[in-house]
Amino acid sequence: MFRENESLLLSSRAKRGTSVLLIGRNLERFAFGWRSAFNAAIYALQSAKASATEEIKAHLLRETEAAALIEFAVALPLLVVLVVGIFDFGGAFNLKQELNNAAREGARFGASQPSNDLLLGNPPSVDAVRYVVDAYLLKAKINDCGLNSAAQAPGAPLTWLYTTTGTCAGALVLTISRGVSVQTTVSGATVIMPCTTVQVSYPYQWHFNNVIQLIVPGASYAGVSQIPTDATAINMD
Repeated sequence: MFRENESLLLSSRAKRGTSVLLIGRNLERFAFGWRSAFNAAIYALQSAKASATEEIKAHLLRETEAAALIEFAVALPLLVVLVVGIFDFGGAFNLKQELNNAAREGARFGASQPSNDLLLGNPPSVDAVRYVVDAYLLKAKINDCGLNSAAQAPGAPLTWLYTTTGTCAGALVLTISRGVSVQTTVSGATVIMPCTTVQVSYPYQWHFNNVIQLIVPGASYAGVSQIPTDATAINMD
């Protein structure tokens, strides 16, 4: 009787142990599944966050690129006009300086020439002044507009003109005057000095007119302007 009761007790305890073991295993499986699901959810959230961040960055980058493109499109015409304007006015200023030097060289040379041929139809001394001016322009790498082959034409008394119709945008006009009277004072006395004056009027081709319409539609400026210069020297003869 005692042994039967003991067997029943052991059998009951064994069943309870088996049940506890099964419950533990089920709980462990449930915990593992819950952790896996939690980790999967965290990974999905992180992936979604990273994807959203990349999308925001890409959107901001596209907006930045679009803004930069618009700014460049607005600033480009102004930049082109500015660059062409600097180039044009710089070229005109440099040309003015070279023309001043050419006229000065011509006047200095003409003042040293004899005057006994000035009554001739085409004075060689005047022609020589033209060649000096032309040589200076060519040395300065300036288009002489065909000055070396221009015909000599008489103007006012003791004045000769050379007008070119060569490769320039307009006409280059060289005026040589050998009998210019300049009044000066020497030792308190007024003296009239005969001088030689060389005048150059050079056609300058502007490019500014081609680009100003980018910012001012319909605007128009002169395509060619005459740049004048002159020099005077006292005759030596």
